[in-house]
Amino acid sequence: MNSASPVHPAPRGRVALWLDLVRWNRPAGWLLLLWPTLAALWIASAGFPGWLLLGVFCAGTVLMRAAGCAVNDVADAEFDRHVRRTARRPVTSGEIGRAEALAVGALLALASFGLVLLTNALTVALSVSALLIAIAYPYTKRWLAIPQAYLGVAFSFGIPMAFAAASGTVPGLAWWLLLGNLFWVLAYDTEYAMVDRADDLRIGIRTSAITFGRFDVAAVMGSYAIYLLMWGAAGAYLGLGWPYWLGLAAAAAMALWHGSLIRGREPARCFTAFRLNHWVGFAVFAGTVAAYALR
Repeated sequence: MNSASPVHPAPRGRVALWLDLVRWNRPAGWLLLLWPTLAALWIASAGFPGWLLLGVFCAGTVLMRAAGCAVNDVADAEFDRHVRRTARRPVTSGEIGRAEALAVGALLALASFGLVLLTNALTVALSVSALLIAIAYPYTKRWLAIPQAYLGVAFSFGIPMAFAAASGTVPGLAWWLLLGNLFWVLAYDTEYAMVDRADDLRIGIRTSAITFGRFDVAAVMGSYAIYLLMWGAAGAYLGLGWPYWLGLAAAAAMALWHGSLIRGREPARCFTAFRLNHWVGFAVFAGTVAAYALR
């Protein structure tokens, strides 16, 4: 009589592990970074920015998001092992060592920096600040009540960089757009934090979902509203036409739908709202592109 042997998953190769480390099969993360950066690039250029800047910012965004994932997983390894959704990440599971993960992240960041060198001195200087802000983010969850607000700065720093690269200056409008975008990040990352709230409470991680408590849904919807109002004010200031307002209207409709998804605070529905947020950013970007194209 044969006894069944336990089935163990086949070990993964290094490339597969590296791709998993940088979330290559989950593009929502870099899309959330990309759309506001490109919208700012179009605004700073008053239209199409040229293929060089477009290529630099598209590739640089993907590379820096990948590098950020590697650093984040090293910083959060001890926490991630206690969260069901993150327990199988390569660093947490031990399939990739911390030094190896940091080496992968450093190489990706260096490649991104090489792209920034194709722009100008101001953009290069801002890229160093962006890198330092991104590296510090994982540790803010130890002491900030709303680390998502800090993440909002990190995820919006492509906006002043886009202005610097396109025009050589960073006007007040760039910082206004960054502040508005910060509220969008606060909205969608609070939805993300709502997914893991029970685990985060148990292990002592600080998140906006915990800090806002029973006002979490109201805070998310309020943050969406501030984001859209601030970017709407920027569009009015710039005299952008009806396509821009159509893009904002589409983004607002999606935000309302996300509100219906998260109202019951069910983790799966909150994760769906987070995962689809890049379409909100795309709507604003598409409206921006169309507005300048039809001028």
